[in-house]
Amino acid sequence: MHKFPTFSLTPCKTMLQTIPSTMKAQDKDRVSCYFTKVGRNANLERLQYNYLFPEISERELRHIKKYPNAKVISLGIGDTTEPIPEIIASSMANYARSLSTPQGYKGYGAEQGNKDLRKAVAETFYKDMGIKDSEVFISDGSQCDISRLQMLFGSNVSIAVQDPSFPAYIDTGVITGQTGDYEKGSGRYQNIAYMECGPENNFFPDLPKTDRTDIIFFCSPNNPTGHASSREQLEQLVEFAQQNGSIIVYDSAYAVYITDGPRSIYEIPGARKVAIEVSSFSKIAGFTGVRLGWTVVPKELVYSNGFPVINDFNRIVCTCFNGASNIAQAGGLACLSSDGFKAVLSNVNYYKENAEILMNTFTSLGLRVYGGVNAPYVWVHFPGSNSWDVFNEILEKTHIITVPGSGFGPGGREFIRVTAFSHRENILEASERLRSFLS
Repeated sequence: MHKFPTFSLTPCKTMLQTIPSTMKAQDKDRVSCYFTKVGRNANLERLQYNYLFPEISERELRHIKKYPNAKVISLGIGDTTEPIPEIIASSMANYARSLSTPQGYKGYGAEQGNKDLRKAVAETFYKDMGIKDSEVFISDGSQCDISRLQMLFGSNVSIAVQDPSFPAYIDTGVITGQTGDYEKGSGRYQNIAYMECGPENNFFPDLPKTDRTDIIFFCSPNNPTGHASSREQLEQLVEFAQQNGSIIVYDSAYAVYITDGPRSIYEIPGARKVAIEVSSFSKIAGFTGVRLGWTVVPKELVYSNGFPVINDFNRIVCTCFNGASNIAQAGGLACLSSDGFKAVLSNVNYYKENAEILMNTFTSLGLRVYGGVNAPYVWVHFPGSNSWDVFNEILEKTHIITVPGSGFGPGGREFIRVTAFSHRENILEASERLRSFLS
């Protein structure tokens, strides 16, 4: 009989005392009395609470459990609701069916994406901007690409973000080790330059007063404020990056909603030398569940030693990613066909009409409202309030899900974000509920 070595287990009570205070009670209850000897990633310990959108979903589920007969309307998480146009869905279905035939079956594709799709993206979104198809990398979504870019940059770079901004920029920076500790008083992480973007400065940072950083994360139209930067503002941003030797990571996931102003950073002279652009089919074509996006890395963009950034990003993609789904890419090609693009723009216009209804609703109640014109988000100001309190009160009294602005940074403390991604009947009903509650 084998004699196994003996070892002692730290008493459960003592071990549970080491669990972070931020862990929820139900999670603590599931903790085993046996611990490995592997230390937790110190960067993950710096993260505060849950990621914003799963937290919203969890609160929605708790509310439904509390009010099982209530009709909850979600105007919170920016998930599209209208069906994918038939021409696009059929293209994906036909590709999927062809995989069952010897002639149609295909396995791995190029990690950088289908060449025809890369060409279509370059021609559709970057015509006359000098972007080549070889500079376009097809992916499974812009949020995934943000993580890959953080891996590309590593832990030794400094970063700047808009405040408020999409939380993934900050959270991935924390995980990568680019930041210091979280300061509860300010609601900010150390070693991040927070560029304040509020009504007082037309939602664009005061760049002369902004610290120099290696990487600048910038989203236009901004999520959550819905502000689309003007050409003059983006010219200032590119000039600022050039003067400081910084790289802009420009998130254009909602650019198709812009009716006036630049849709790409590459419309600005000099941007090819200082900017990477990430984008997505999610809010263009309803691909939130299909998952398809792209990143543009111009060949002119180089490190301080002259090495092309595109070469390193290609290495990251080839090492950490096997390429986007071939089925999803077939859908992407259909989106960018003449008829397909008209169909997806029809859905975009539908959501923009929803945004107008919501804007008119809040404005009629005497509230200051921003966004909504060039973006599918409405940013509503509740002066002197705490956004989580506003979120909770609206949910409790109207059964409507919104998103508290402080989830996007300290600059959103007095705001809530409301999405136009919903069926028209829900938008109209939500408007009536809000009028009854807030009037």
